[in-house]
Amino acid sequence: MVRQSWKCLATLAAAVAGILAGAAPWPAALRAGEALTGAGATFPYPLYSRYFAEYYRVSGVQVNYQSIGSGGGLRQLRERTVNFGASDAPLTDEQMAAYPGPVVHIPTALGAVVPAYHLPGVGQPLRFTGEVLADIFLGRINRWNDPSLQRLNPEVRLPALPITVVHRSDGSGTTFVWTEYLSKVSAEWARRVGASTSVDWPVGLGARGNEGVAGVVRQTPGTLGYVELIYARQNQMAYGAVRNAAGRFVLPDLRSTSLAGQVDIPPDTRVSLTNTAHPEGYPVASFTWLLVYRDLELSTRSPEQARALVDLLWWVVHDGQQFNEGLDYARLPQAAVERAETLIRSLRYRGQPIR
Repeated sequence: MVRQSWKCLATLAAAVAGILAGAAPWPAALRAGEALTGAGATFPYPLYSRYFAEYYRVSGVQVNYQSIGSGGGLRQLRERTVNFGASDAPLTDEQMAAYPGPVVHIPTALGAVVPAYHLPGVGQPLRFTGEVLADIFLGRINRWNDPSLQRLNPEVRLPALPITVVHRSDGSGTTFVWTEYLSKVSAEWARRVGASTSVDWPVGLGARGNEGVAGVVRQTPGTLGYVELIYARQNQMAYGAVRNAAGRFVLPDLRSTSLAGQVDIPPDTRVSLTNTAHPEGYPVASFTWLLVYRDLELSTRSPEQARALVDLLWWVVHDGQQFNEGLDYARLPQAAVERAETLIRSLRYRGQPIR
């Protein structure tokens, strides 16, 4: 009896010492039947589908992700109906102020937004400048054999076919990346339209998601739209090279997308990669992020769920990176991984650190 009493006292003393030291006894697993939920960007959806299937295989934790566009995901995060949001457009300080608490951006990959088109009889990749793309999306260039396009592609006989612009109809991080690039290279685009997840398009047809834009372009001759690289490749669509700030026409691929990410990454990771200064970098590239509250009690129901979310984020920026390149997304550069580690370690549940 004495020995048992001393054992109980020792256990109690250890627990008190842990509390005094600020430690939290985090449960290791979710409750039975409990899952993680997220919503947002279609840009990384093929990659996230792979991530979450692999993570379930190695951890037993189910992650339900809705590919509804960055705008929808950010709205659901703000309304606290999901554990995490996903976006290719980082929140501005003004947008952040509308949330019930500070939001942390965890980068997961780099991707490229490509000018995808359907032009019968043209077999080689076309070349575009940012200025010409802006004029097409402004409606100023409306035929494929326009002299501005023909000068860029003298070896191609371009048809006298009307250009039908296809753009996103939903709030979209892909749209933000595309319009931010156009705003950097075209003063008229910046003045008339600007950069945002949703804009007032001067011309064109709208479609929901990268999937929707890819579907319309693939089925309709004469169309030009913008999609993430993997959607163009999966749908066997033609896409062009874009002239970067160094004057080189660059086709999007893993290497040119990775080179676009060779920038100074701020502590909060909210950085723009469009119109990259790297001489071989593809100019319409971006990080994509998972967004979570710094105080996870705002979006999780239990300590177990908060810990499961943190473990998922840690896995994504480490083990998960092995799946990026097979789906045409570039891995995070080491500097971005280190920034992500610091941000993940900053997450709290009721004031206590989780990792």
